[in-house]
Amino acid sequence: MCCVSRLTAGMLCRPSHASSGCQITNLQQTAAMRGYRTIKYTLFVFCYFFWVVSAILTAVGIYAKIAKEKDVVDTLTVDPALLLIVVGSLMFLITFLGCFGALRNATCLLKAFVGTLTTVLILQVTAGVVGYVFTDKVMERTEKLMMKAIVRYREDRDLENAIDFIQKKFQCCGVQRYKDWNQNIYFECSDTNPSLEACGVPFSCCIPVQNQTVLNTMCGYGMQQLDAGPAGQDVFTIGCLEKIIWWAKNNLLLVAGLTAGLLLLEVCMISLAAVQISRIQKVQQQKKESSARAAAVRKDSYWYPAFADFDDD
Repeated sequence: MCCVSRLTAGMLCRPSHASSGCQITNLQQTAAMRGYRTIKYTLFVFCYFFWVVSAILTAVGIYAKIAKEKDVVDTLTVDPALLLIVVGSLMFLITFLGCFGALRNATCLLKAFVGTLTTVLILQVTAGVVGYVFTDKVMERTEKLMMKAIVRYREDRDLENAIDFIQKKFQCCGVQRYKDWNQNIYFECSDTNPSLEACGVPFSCCIPVQNQTVLNTMCGYGMQQLDAGPAGQDVFTIGCLEKIIWWAKNNLLLVAGLTAGLLLLEVCMISLAAVQISRIQKVQQQKKESSARAAAVRKDSYWYPAFADFDDD
């Protein structure tokens, strides 16, 4: 596909035009080209940045997946590595379309980019509306997913690290309460459980001790046998679901700002791509019209020999 700079090259003023009119036209074309290049390279920079980020996410996910054992968790909802691969690959494809479509002035790639990103934007807005309308069902589904992650704790190192991070960050334990860890076979509180961690909770549930130089990984042993009051002196007893909801409500402006910023960025990228497509098509149409006019002028300026018999034409 011809670049827009090439297309506009054929639209410069002809020497036969008046000099003042020619200069005005050239200035207009220069300003239009500058505006187009600003749109083009702004879209390219945005897409290139997210293209690199998506490549890193995909690479990290693939590395984590390969490094795991073959019989570990392999479901999208509770496998961080698989989630990184899927999200990273989707971002890579979308930003590839925008990046090379903007750079090469390829309307087919830009149209695919606009269509795909618009679909993603609509799905995001729809998910937000559905989540708001059916809050109870969403919370129920989220609780089941979190409980499923607790059940598979110790089976996947990435999942284990993610749960430990959440429990430390939000100072919580379990989904609804600390005794949810009874659902895990390693922490199950039963006489037939041979695990040393039976009736306990992970160390990430423990309340940090000031000036502690050595991490006590056995601080959660036997905590399920205690009531919330006595256990609360050593471990967090409130579930992570409640703590996450509480954090979101107290940081509502931050959550709303990040969400609005993401949606606004997507709208801006869609708008930039749509404007670039419109500019390319406009220049292509102008070039066709200019070529048609030039062909008509050449046809009208044919030289005929003297004493030609025009009746024969």
